[in-house]
Amino acid sequence: MEHVPHDPDGDTEAVDGVHLAQLAAGEEMSVQHFAIEPGAEVPAHDHPHEQAGFITRGELTFVLADGEEVVCAAGDSYVLAGEEVHGAENRGDERVEGIDVFSPPRPNPDWEE
Repeated sequence: MEHVPHDPDGDTEAVDGVHLAQLAAGEEMSVQHFAIEPGAEVPAHDHPHEQAGFITRGELTFVLADGEEVVCAAGDSYVLAGEEVHGAENRGDERVEGIDVFSPPRPNPDWEE
């Protein structure tokens, strides 16, 4: 078993107001913590990994390639297919936090560079 404690001081600010932390990574999946400040946004992007997530705090608006918007609040979960273009915005007044799981694993995401 591998134990990977989360150290919020070790988070990477991938874009303004978007803090990410790589957590455990196995052979079939990897886990990432995210925190998104009010008004911050994750630009539209895609990746080959299937992404499943869970919002633990706040409310996050996903913006999909076709212009569709999906709002996920604390307690909600979601799945994005590999190669699905998506972005996300924190349009609320509180910090959004959650967990993402990627399969196949994403042990060295480009935001760590």
